Formats: sequence, structure tokens, C-alpha cells
Amino acid sequence: MIYQPTAVSNDLDKLPQLPGWVTSRRAETLETVAFRSGAALMVLDQLVSDPRYGVPVKLLANRLALSAATATSKLEGRLAREADIRDAWHLTPPGEARGPDGDLLAFWRAAVRWRSGGVGDIADLIGAEFAGDVSVWLNAGQERARTHGPLAGCGAVLRAVLDVDDRAERVACLLSDIVLARALNWKVVLPVTAQRLTKGMLRDLAANGQGAELAIQARVLESIEDAMRQARDLARRAEALRTVAPKLRAKGSVAAVELFLTEDAVAPASMLSPRIRGTSIPMTDRAARRFCDRLVELGVARELTGRPSFRLYGIGS
Repeated sequence: MIYQPTAVSNDLDKLPQLPGWVTSRRAETLETVAFRSGAALMVLDQLVSDPRYGVPVKLLANRLALSAATATSKLEGRLAREADIRDAWHLTPPGEARGPDGDLLAFWRAAVRWRSGGVGDIADLIGAEFAGDVSVWLNAGQERARTHGPLAGCGAVLRAVLDVDDRAERVACLLSDIVLARALNWKVVLPVTAQRLTKGMLRDLAANGQGAELAIQARVLESIEDAMRQARDLARRAEALRTVAPKLRAKGSVAAVELFLTEDAVAPASMLSPRIRGTSIPMTDRAARRFCDRLVELGVARELTGRPSFRLYGIGS
């Protein structure tokens, strides 16, 4: 039986979005940024906090983690491509070293799994060198967020970390994301800070350069707006995937679909076979490949690598 590709609905009326009179305005002052960020964060908060909108939040977080790893690689001077970082994570055999690219994605994936209100797990993640300062940095950022708005809190914690070590870009960006998550009472950390920053911007911020804080906040605002658009798009595509799920005859298809709704990339040979990750449901290697190809045929997934082997699949985009 041949299925027609599933069309992704263009009807987004039910999903919160920014009005045009907000998105058309330029971020020229800190006050403008504060105004626009308030509107953007309100919409993003609705999308990720209200299950009625159907946003696959874990998938969104993992996608942002990959983007953050790519952006952080640039900040750290390595310039790794997104595809290389993704491959380093997914294709390294268990027990073998992933290398700096895979480790960077591991860092951000660990960050989005963080749920505790404490700092112990984060201190373990960023290392002993900074562990003693984490509480001080976060408290300073949260106080600044309380008095001047979330993006001001992000800027404050970025500067605090970089004052201690101007090469600690990933740590600074992560703590900024935590300040933002706490300001919004989110249950998940969404890595938005690093996405559009440059080394020059961070250098200027650490040196208290003129206009540095405005430049940082404006770029973080752009990243928040990007995350909002991604959340809306993923809600549509997740609905399309759920719609075709009853057509899938493979044993364990329900669990496999849920995996696609949480993971940015799915490797059939390791994540679906011999057992679907996170379950005890068996799936043969052949069945896993056929399942992924069927999702592509239905128009709700795509192959990410372009390779004939060692393929990775993700929800359509």
C-alpha cells in the first residue's frame, strides 16, 4: 500500500504568536528590548508550558541543544558544523571517546535534562573550577532579572562568569539560560543564549564596552523569537506525526513515534534496535529501517545525513 505524504497544516490560529506591531519594531534601546522580550517570553512561555498547544518540549529542547553546541563551538574557536557535532554524538560507539564536538553536545543535552531547583547537578556539569561560584553567579543574575527583567539577568550572569574566565563561554551561556528558566518558572532549560552571540560581543560585555549590554540583550531576544517560531513549527509537525501514527503497523510503533517526538535525531540501528530506547519493546534492525523509511514516505520525517549507511532521521522540517 502506498501512502500519500501527509500535509502539514498551515492553520496556526490556535497557537500563540507575536503580533506584527511587536516584531516590526527594532531593538534600539534597552527599554525597547525589555518591551519586546516581555511579549516574546509571554508567547514562548505559553507554548512550552501549556500542553494544549501540543509543542513537543523535549524535542524543542534537544534541537536547541544542538544549535547551542554549534554556536558555542564558534565562540570557542572550533567552528564545527552542526552535522559534524550531531554525528560525533550519535555515531560514536558506546564506551569510546566522542571528541570535543560530541562532548560539547553532551554538555548541552545534559543541561536540558536538568530539573532540580538546586545547583548541585549544574556544578557537577560545569566542573570543579567553577562549582564554588555557581550559587553567587545565579543569585546575582536572578536578582538582576527580578529588578530589571529576564534579559538583564542573563547579561549580568554572562558578565559575572566572563569576569572570572573569558574562555568559559559555554558555562556563561548555560547559567544565563538557567536564570531565564527560573525567571519564567520553566521546568526545562531552553538553550537560547548562545545561539546568536559572537566572541566580540562577549569580549565587549566583559570589558563593560559601550552598548555591549544592549547588543547582548538584542541578540538573546532574537534567539527567543527563533525558539518561539521553532516551537510553533514543531507543534504542527508533531500533530502531523501523531495523525499518521494509526497507519503504522510495526510492533512498537507507538513507542517509536514518541521517540521521534523527543529526539532531534534517531539512529535506527542503536535507538530503535534491538530495543526501542527507553522501553523493553524489541525491534529488528530491518524493521527499524523500514519504520523510518515509512515515516519519510508519509512526509512526517526526513533523513538527516544523505548517507547510504549510518543514517539519522528526524521529524520533518
